Formats: sequence, C-alpha cells, structure tokens
Amino acid sequence: MTMKLISVPSAPFSGQKPGTSGLRKKVTVFRQPRYLENFVQAIFDTLSGQQGKTLVLGGDGRFYNDVAIQTILRMAAAAGFGRVLVGRDGILSTPAASAVIRKWQAFGGIILSASHNPGGPDGDFGIKYNLSNGGPANEGFTDAVYQRTQEISAYHTVDAADIDLGRIGELHIGEMLVTIIDPVADYAELLESLFDFERIAALLARPDFRMRFDAMHAVNGPYAHEILERRLGAPAGTVVNGTPLPDFGGGHPDPNPVYAAELVAALADSRSGLSFGAASDGDGDRNMIVGRDFVVSPSDSLAVIAANYALIPGYASGLAGVARSMPTSCAVDRVARELGIPCYETPTGWKYFGSLLDAGKATICGEESAGTGSSHVREKDGLWAVLYWLNILAVRDTPADVIVREHWQRFGRNVYSRHDYEGIDTAAGDRLMNDLRARLPQLVGTLCNELRVAAADDFAYTDPVDGSLSERQGVRILLEDGSRVVFRLSGTGTEGATLRVYLERYVADASQHEVPTQEALAPLIGLAETVAQIAANTGRKGPDVIS
Repeated sequence: MTMKLISVPSAPFSGQKPGTSGLRKKVTVFRQPRYLENFVQAIFDTLSGQQGKTLVLGGDGRFYNDVAIQTILRMAAAAGFGRVLVGRDGILSTPAASAVIRKWQAFGGIILSASHNPGGPDGDFGIKYNLSNGGPANEGFTDAVYQRTQEISAYHTVDAADIDLGRIGELHIGEMLVTIIDPVADYAELLESLFDFERIAALLARPDFRMRFDAMHAVNGPYAHEILERRLGAPAGTVVNGTPLPDFGGGHPDPNPVYAAELVAALADSRSGLSFGAASDGDGDRNMIVGRDFVVSPSDSLAVIAANYALIPGYASGLAGVARSMPTSCAVDRVARELGIPCYETPTGWKYFGSLLDAGKATICGEESAGTGSSHVREKDGLWAVLYWLNILAVRDTPADVIVREHWQRFGRNVYSRHDYEGIDTAAGDRLMNDLRARLPQLVGTLCNELRVAAADDFAYTDPVDGSLSERQGVRILLEDGSRVVFRLSGTGTEGATLRVYLERYVADASQHEVPTQEALAPLIGLAETVAQIAANTGRKGPDVIS
C-alpha cells in the first residue's frame, strides 16, 4: 500500500555531533520537537542506495526507546527502505543487533542506547548507526551526518499509526515490510556455535558451583534468562535484576564495583555459596567478571581470554591477532608476544577494531572500560565474555581468582586502575588537556614525583588497513620503568566532561602481586596530580569513580 510522503519543515539544532558511540543527550533534549527526527533524517540523507534494502532497529529498552522506534519506522518508510527487522518490544542488545545485521546481510542498523548511562525521564538517551558489517559507523560517516544536521531544512515521514511491537510477525507501513523478530534467537544461536554448551551446562549443574548474573534491570536480562537458565540449565534465580526497565530500576547500569556493589559483596561473603559472578550494562555490550572475593579487571580479563583461546571450540584453531584500545593495560601485549601474534593499539571506540576484524588481522579485542569481544560480531559483547569465562572454568576446573593469579605468575602483573572525574566543567577539562599538550616537549627526561619521564605524546593512530589517521586520542606519559599515565576526556557522558586518568605499572615480582592496587599505584597517582594539576583545574579533590 502506497502512503503519501510528508515533508515537515525543520531547522538545525546545535550540538548534534556524534561521539565515539553515536549521539547521546538527556531524554529531555531528545523529546524536543524535531530533535530526534532531524538526526535520523541526517543519517538517511547521508546514506545512499538504501532503497528496497533491509534496516535493523532496536535498543536497550530505556525510557523513550518505544516512542523513538515508532518515529524511525515511519521515517524509514519515507526513506525507501524495503524492510525493517525490529526486536520484539523494541529490544535488541547492541551485540545482538550486530549479529542480526550480519546474519541477515542488512544494509545497516539503528541502535537506540546510551550504553551504561542512567535511564528514565530525567536520564540519558542515545542513537547510533551501524554499517552493513554490523559495526559502528566510521568517523567519515558520522562527520558527514553532523554536517547534514547543520544544514537540514525538513524531515520526511509517512502518515501511519503506531504498530504493535510486542507481537512477533510481519506487517506493512506503506510499501515497507516490518518484521518483528525474537530479539534473542539469532544471537543465542551464534554464541552456541562458539562455546562448548554441553561442558558449561555440566559446570552449572555441579552442586559445588553456583553463579550469579546481574543484568542490572537492563537489556541482557532476557538474553541471560534464555541462554544461562534455559539453554544451559542454570538454576532459576541465577539471573537477578533480569527484567529490563525504562529507568533500570533507578540504578546506574554500569558493571563496575561501584554500581554493581551488591554482586561484589555477595561474592566476598562466604555464606552466599557463590563461586562466580558476572554483570552486564545497559545495552549488553560491557561486562564485569567476579571471582570469590576477587574482581577481575577488564584488562586482565582480556589477557586471560587471549591466553586461554585453545580451550574454546570457536577459537581453538588460533588467533589472527589481538587488539586493545590505547588506555587499556598492556597485559594482553605480553600474551600476544608469547603466542607470536600481532597486538594492535587503537584509539578508544569499538569502531576502530572494525577494520582489523574485517581484514582478518585480529580475532579478539578489548577495552579497559569493561568491553571485550571478537570477530563473531562487530561490537563488544557482555554475555560472550561471560560464556568465554564459563568455558574456561569448565575446562580448567579452577576458580576465577586462581586463574588470574596463575596468569600473573606466568606473565607478570600489570597493576592498573582508572580514575574518573565525572561531570567536570567542559572548559576546565579542555584547558587541562590543552595545558598538558603544550607541556609535553618539556616533560621528557624530567623527574616527576621521583619518576623519570621517558616519553610523552598525544596518541595518534594510523589504521593499518585503510590508512586513516586519528589524532589527539589521549595524552600519554611514559616512564623509564615501563609505567605510564594516560589522560583522556571521554565522550560517553551527556553533561559536562569526564576526565579519565589511567594508571599502569608492571610488576614482575610475584611477591608483590598482592599489594593493593591503589597502594601500588600511589607514585603514579601523585605524578598525575603534579603533571596535570587536576585539583586546581577541576576543583575536585579526588575522582568520583575508581575502577
């Protein structure tokens, strides 16, 4: 049925520039008339060749997700798409969306999420476009979208009623077919092809092994219920906070020791009987791994995953290479050297891994911000990481904390921490970073807090596949003893700026591996304050979050 195209006059909004993970703003910003429509139209105007093609659409279930999907469906019909695959109830985790795009060879996808940011009417909302490989759009595309947002004079839609997103099946909006799909099925099938489900199920059935998965009232609840409890047979109740809620139950869906404190406490309490814990974030792409009274750092998790590849059916034939974001610790570098495979250091942002994965140069990738994944999709993947760990535990029959400590014995320990100063004044953050950049040439060779600086730079990356250059990706202070301090302003928040300070020190001596992390890093913490004058520039006496 042909529907009349409606063109609605509009005008540009300032600040619609996508960050590393799309456009994120407060819900109140997105609910302004024409705001969402302008950005979606800019995406569609930047595309070419979408007529008759398939689009994937879904999100993490946060507040405004359902309203936005109805708007985007009508605009997709106006833009000439032939079909849209939508997750039932508008739900699609970020890795599941990538899996669906890849399986069905879709033209691309729109994912509605602000990742680990809070939800609800006063919370955050986000939107990003993923390419046909299932990965986030590259900077060339997002820059073009932003340019289009500053020129837009109208958006295009059709006159159609809202559709029922809760019923699997097919219907039409004009000539465009809308297919409501099971949001879990394709993704679960993919994971089952990678891991030894039979062996993991045997582990979960053992009376001496109990796990808890905290879905944080976010998107991975339905995925964890299906995969862990139904397909793998974990006891009912293994998944907690498993119902996605528009405001994430009033919590902050970021899987770290601060916001998933209940899980960490449960694993530290011997009376709980728990052997293993895990959590994931708002859109399901991040993870936290917890052993008995032991939180596994994301950087260590990446290194352990790489070192144990031979135990996992989907990876036992070998790794082409590994990749990590620049701020992530160098622990995985040591594994790569022993395995004789390349290790790539990229800027922060999963899109930088995409070309490496597409070119077959890397198999496993990870970021210090709790994201790990592989070539099975083009996004980081929280449940994938949990299943990878369960597969390792099932084969090695060794607790998670012991596995990490044995890894340190073999490779040494990269003591690592990230200090976040959240919601600082943007101008103050920019001033701090600019002052640092100006001082870089004078820092080399100097003693800072009794530590000698070997090198200092502003990280730049040339993509080994397409030759594209990304500059100003973080200031690095590299010390003669191999330690380093990295400073970055993050683009994942919606208010002010977040200054992230990354601290890393390599410790080979096994007798020093159990020194508390912040104590071991104390000299670097002092150096960071001395070099960047954080308190003076931001007015903060200390970080808001330490992870």
